[in-house]
Parts: sequence; structure tokens; C-alpha cells
Amino acid sequence: MSDEHQEAGALPGYADALDELQEILASLESEATDVDQLVERVQRADVLIRHCRSRLDDARLRVEQVVASLGPDPDGS
Repeated sequence: MSDEHQEAGALPGYADALDELQEILASLESEATDVDQLVERVQRADVLIRHCRSRLDDARLRVEQVVASLGPDPDGS
């Protein structure tokens, strides 16, 4: 996990957020995880998951707007 992202609380792009979540998951599956680090990583994962959900919701809304702006299909299907 990037120290820059963790320290600044920065929200990376969707793909980078997923990569960071994978890193967090791998570290959580490790039996050597320190309790203090565990709490920090779970909190960071929560932020990243919420961020990804928001990005997905925004993308869905934009797609729906584009589709709606196209109007009805002239063939009626």
C-alpha cells in the first residue's frame, strides 16, 4: 500500500483503489499483522470501498443519462 495514499488519505482512481484493496486484503490474510496496523488497514479499506462504490454509482448515472438522451429506439425495440 502506498504510504502517500495512506498518510494523506488520498483517494486514488478506481483501478488504483482496487489494487490497494487487494494489497490490504493480502496483508490482513497474513498472520503477522500487527493489531494497530490491522485497525488502520480496515479503516483505509472502508474508505476505499466507499470511494469505489461512489465511482460506480457515478458511472452508472452517467451511462443512464447518455442512454436516456438517445431517446427511444426508432424501430420500437
